[in-house]
Amino acid sequence: MRPYYKNVKMVRRTRVMWGSWRIWQPRLVFWVGALMIGVISVFFARAADYAYELFEGLRHTTAYSPYLPLVLTPLGFMLCSYMSTRLFPNSQGSGIPQAIAARHLHNTESQHRLLNLKVAAGKILMTIIGLFCGASIGREGPTVQVGASIMIQTARWGKMIQTKGLIVAGSAAGISAAFNTPLAGIVFAIEEMSRAYESRANGLVVSAIILSGLAAIGLAGNYTYFGQASAIAVRPEEWVAVFVCGIGGGLLGALFSLYSLKAARRIKRWAQPAPIKRMAIVAGGCGLAVALIGLVFGGATFGTGYEQARTVIEGGSINPFFFLGKLLATFLSMASGIPGGIFAPSLSVGATLGSTVAHVLGISIGLGAILGMAGYFAGVVQSPMTAFVIILEMTDNHDGIITLMATSMLGYIASRMISREPLYHGLSRAFIADSIKFQRARNRETAAGERSSAEEMREETRRYNEKGAI
Repeated sequence: MRPYYKNVKMVRRTRVMWGSWRIWQPRLVFWVGALMIGVISVFFARAADYAYELFEGLRHTTAYSPYLPLVLTPLGFMLCSYMSTRLFPNSQGSGIPQAIAARHLHNTESQHRLLNLKVAAGKILMTIIGLFCGASIGREGPTVQVGASIMIQTARWGKMIQTKGLIVAGSAAGISAAFNTPLAGIVFAIEEMSRAYESRANGLVVSAIILSGLAAIGLAGNYTYFGQASAIAVRPEEWVAVFVCGIGGGLLGALFSLYSLKAARRIKRWAQPAPIKRMAIVAGGCGLAVALIGLVFGGATFGTGYEQARTVIEGGSINPFFFLGKLLATFLSMASGIPGGIFAPSLSVGATLGSTVAHVLGISIGLGAILGMAGYFAGVVQSPMTAFVIILEMTDNHDGIITLMATSMLGYIASRMISREPLYHGLSRAFIADSIKFQRARNRETAAGERSSAEEMREETRRYNEKGAI
């Protein structure tokens, strides 16, 4: 027979092992979630690229194919609008506002309405459909909502309670994996998602970025989004370009941001009586306008704009007015309410704006393109650190960091003069308001149900007492 003290030791050892598993379980589940973000981001990117390639192939099949977007694009916009309103609510637009809104909500149910696996799946599907139809959208913003949704689900599986930190970590991991820019993921978490960073989320953010980045690199390889480029201002005319691209790009980005917020609020108010029908009408009209702009610019304004941006960064030439067409197509795609981001299209607008400035000033086209990206992107999102870090990593341009910082700060300052409210945070207010209204309605229904139950119990008691009296 085994001695009593040995049995006690075995019980203690078992308890220690069980306690260790309870400690490690949420960490392991979190790590799996971060790896999932990296894997899904890579497959999302490949599917999105393939969808746009199919669209381009259809446009060049026959002599009449260039006019196909006049039918395909409006119908695709309407389909995405219907699906996002009816089947996948809270999947509209970029996805970053939903992640910001969820972080500000205290109710767990409200957070899960904005961030869940169903919304993530719908977001991926409809972004792919949008690119197949020629929408001027990107996949990077949707990847933020997908990453945050995976992390929220991870919190459920791992029984973790720090949901706000997980939302930030998932969003940062999404940006990092989408662009292969780990530093930009960290800065995005600090500057855009938090605005008041919590130090306790440090480990979550960095761990998520590392693991999602490793998964993405393992599948797609280590790459720079726009290749390698140099942006060092030396000559006086190059510093003039810094000021022109910074201030001009910032002002243009601010106008885009300001009118995007106004359009979103007015369209939402107009669509309230019949949101599914009216939003489909808006989406169809915007899709037709996007198709017409695409025809005017020979199809160049469709899609993410990645090819045009890379062309000018590498010193190639492009239509000097392309940035205006791309800006308008991106604005219409965003105003339509269909799922899709503005990161890649905004970088394309900025790069081609900078190339036009460079052509006028007689400086390097590649330098102007990078400066234009920094100024315009900082003006749109009003996050100067995110702007210069993400461009720094996408172009592997470590020598020109001071130039990029100066342009981004000028763009941010110019943007703040026109638009006081950052775009994503302004858009997040609608989701916060809707979540609060939904929760209040739910609370009223619950209270009404409790009152009804209480009245039924009182009625039953009265009847019972009457029978007893008889």
